[in-house]
Amino acid sequence: MAFTGKQLTTQLDADGTLTVQLNDKTWDDPKPGQVLIKVEATPINPSDLGLLFASADTDNAVYSPGKVVAKMPENATRAMKARHGMAMPAGNEAAGTVVAAGDGAEHLMGKRIACVPGTAYGSYALAEAQMAFPVDDGVSAEQAASSFVNPMTALGFTETMKLEGFTGIVHAAAASNLGQMLVKICLEDGIPLVNIVRSDDQVKLLRDLGATHVLNMTDADFMPKLIDAIAETKAMIGFDPIGGGTLAGQILTAMEAAASRGAAFSRYGSSEAKKVYIYGALDLGPTILNRAFGLTWDLAGWLLTPFMMKAGMEVVGRMRMRVMKDLTTTFASHYKARVSLEGMLTKEAVSEYNARRTGEKYLVVP
Repeated sequence: MAFTGKQLTTQLDADGTLTVQLNDKTWDDPKPGQVLIKVEATPINPSDLGLLFASADTDNAVYSPGKVVAKMPENATRAMKARHGMAMPAGNEAAGTVVAAGDGAEHLMGKRIACVPGTAYGSYALAEAQMAFPVDDGVSAEQAASSFVNPMTALGFTETMKLEGFTGIVHAAAASNLGQMLVKICLEDGIPLVNIVRSDDQVKLLRDLGATHVLNMTDADFMPKLIDAIAETKAMIGFDPIGGGTLAGQILTAMEAAASRGAAFSRYGSSEAKKVYIYGALDLGPTILNRAFGLTWDLAGWLLTPFMMKAGMEVVGRMRMRVMKDLTTTFASHYKARVSLEGMLTKEAVSEYNARRTGEKYLVVP
């Protein structure tokens, strides 16, 4: 049986022209171990925006029904040479009903599932059955749509902490959907957590959830408060989705100052392990490190898929079970707006969700 509909693609050409558009598409039958879903809901996550628009000038783009044409900066165009001329589908995660199943996946036929097809911005999407999870009858597609990227990332942070021998976490841009999930997880599991946000409203948001340490990075006394919070919690592993700017270095500096309290002077700094992972690029500028944190430190990148491969199926299976159990509570997502496939390519929608502001997440309902 043929399934036809629309598929969104994003294409960057060598001259810096970025074209994001909807195309007519017919989906092939699923291969063994695959399912085809009718997409019911799919979120727009920051990780999706990196592929969709990257650093393109969407404010001055040309908008027409189902199509956006923008210009990419010259340096970004060069850096993305490997994708020139390729019409790439997008959309990491989704929820939908299985309408066709390949050999070995027949047990999912007709069921609503949460999955990570990577091509979710379409009428249909093919997904690997091994990475698909049926949801309870009482769970809506909207509730299940964001059940992978943010929940598994938040749990991945706590599992990374344990695997690497740390006992507390520092999290930046902590008022996001993901950050709110991490607050709830750490409260449930008794993990010390230091949250860094950008406004007093965000401080209140996390404190209302029960967070103890919430710091506004725009305050004049931010650094002394950060040092005190890290000294109290012993949080020596951090996760930063901002990437550019000075924050990662500030976190390492605060960790060093906290670790050095009461210790004998060493010209090499504290011997206590300190680590910050960058897991996003909310700031596309360079990461600036002011080397004020000795020599026992690490700065690295963190991505969900490599983490899961390293952690192993037992850990990942346990994480998924927890997400499914608490999908409507701990791991619930909230959306500012819901748009169709065509609606996600209007100037108004792009300007809002591509700004990546806290509390302005969009859900696509094809």
